[in-house]
Amino acid sequence: MAFRNWRESVIYQLYPQSFKDGNGDGWGDLQGILDQVDYLIELGTDMIWLGPIYDSPLVDNGYDIRDYQRIHPRYGTMDDFQQLLKRLHENDIRLIMDLVINHTSDEHTWFQESRSSKDNPYREYYIWRSPGTDGGEPNNWRSFLGESAWTYDEQTGEYYLHLFDRKQPDLNWEHPPLREELYKMIRWWLDQGIDGFRLDAINMISKHPDLPDAPEDAAHPLGQQFYKNGPRIHEFLHELHEQTFAHYDHIVTLGEAPSVTMEEVLKYTLPERGEMDMVLAMDMMRIGKDPKHPWRSRDWSINELKESVLKWHEGVHGRGAYAVYLSTHDHPRMLPDIIGAGDHYDQAAKLVATFLHTIPGIPLIYQGEELGLPNTIYSSIDDYRDAGTLGYYEHAVADGESETEVLEHIHKRSRDGARAPIPWNCALPQAGFSEVEPWIPVTPEEQLHGRCVNDQMTHPDSVLYYYRQLIQLRRMNPIVIYGSLTMLLPQHEQIMAYVREWEEERWLVMLNFADEDVSIDWSAEQIDDTQQMIKLHGNYPKFSRPTNREDEHDLSELKELRPYEALIYRMQSVSL
Repeated sequence: MAFRNWRESVIYQLYPQSFKDGNGDGWGDLQGILDQVDYLIELGTDMIWLGPIYDSPLVDNGYDIRDYQRIHPRYGTMDDFQQLLKRLHENDIRLIMDLVINHTSDEHTWFQESRSSKDNPYREYYIWRSPGTDGGEPNNWRSFLGESAWTYDEQTGEYYLHLFDRKQPDLNWEHPPLREELYKMIRWWLDQGIDGFRLDAINMISKHPDLPDAPEDAAHPLGQQFYKNGPRIHEFLHELHEQTFAHYDHIVTLGEAPSVTMEEVLKYTLPERGEMDMVLAMDMMRIGKDPKHPWRSRDWSINELKESVLKWHEGVHGRGAYAVYLSTHDHPRMLPDIIGAGDHYDQAAKLVATFLHTIPGIPLIYQGEELGLPNTIYSSIDDYRDAGTLGYYEHAVADGESETEVLEHIHKRSRDGARAPIPWNCALPQAGFSEVEPWIPVTPEEQLHGRCVNDQMTHPDSVLYYYRQLIQLRRMNPIVIYGSLTMLLPQHEQIMAYVREWEEERWLVMLNFADEDVSIDWSAEQIDDTQQMIKLHGNYPKFSRPTNREDEHDLSELKELRPYEALIYRMQSVSL
């Protein structure tokens, strides 16, 4: 194996149950992934983040783990897993698994023992508390589902804490025997030959020891200031690293750590601290989302993206590390509701790709982005599967909100919008994902508009082809990975433009986030607009611009960008 430096990688997130069904039961599995390894190779990614495949009741799509060291039969067997790992390694592709160690399923053996009695040796593996002074919950914390974060257990007369679903009790990291059990399990997986982990909800493992009430006007979810980036988080992460990852070669760790300052990110990711390699830069996931109402959308500005790019670049880039992304299994796709593509859908999809691969940070592609897939809208609540979505629908309708309005919110904000099966061949039943009806419906054809893999594989103007080109461009040009960034036109409400600089090389990237022609005035920028530039890439077909010099321009010639146009230029010389 000749793995690329992970800082130079492009990560591809696989949501296994929606990627490819290999055995014809309507559920994506390891054999289906194995059948499509050539697709991943051709795309050019060199690190796969595989969603949870552990044994689970699947209340939360596998993030409720019943047995860490057993693969759920729906996904296949350990032999299937080893075949996939071998095939990826033969092509120098890392495989990192999803590691969920903030909580387990309530069906895990540890929790079954823990709830059996107060003096059981496993009691302290979880967070139990007596009822509050009023006989109710120990505090006022709310879960991410909007309900109380505490569930009463009649058998022992106490409550257990769950920041997520009540069937996902939180582990008690204050208890050393619990941590030792986790480290043992992690070493077992590393001994199987995997290349690291994406650490789910990792900055929530240290809770404030007093578990105090949160102010009633605190942000959703109530109580998060007492369990995100908690008092012992860095101690726990350093111990985790020293007991596991530090003893293996080529291991990569990627942490999900919402609500962090840049100072916290540096603590998490500076190499000398020995905690994690990188975290997910989650700011961009919040654009278009109402922070006070998680199921409501809001208007947003391109300047929010600019501020996020600058914040992470100035605070972390070149010291710590972070992955940048625009959608995952937990967030709706950007197109077409957040970035309204209008009549220029493919250009918008390519614009998003250009942005993702040319800003600082390690790009993370969520499966289907490379096809320009839309956020799926299902016509009926019966087609949705996400527990949070169904819970919101039930409560909102019961509270008197109109079903039509509730469904409009769900269409834009439900996680299921990004979880529809990958369409491999639009000419086949179930878009080639499976021979039978899948676990969640495929995206309706009128929303796909033929954006299936078979339509794009050999089409030089396809979104898929464009992603391949960007990945190769990044691989061949360290400026995109290591270069500094200077933002131009900082107050422009439609265009993002920035210069990347590395050693003696300078690139200019221009992105029009509007569905219309937009003019540019360079006069306020400290930049010589007569310098020649060589075009490296763009998202409109070659020779479509009305000029005799399609690949060479002076900046002074670029006074207008077309709808969702993206351009990358090498600058021969520039003054900033």
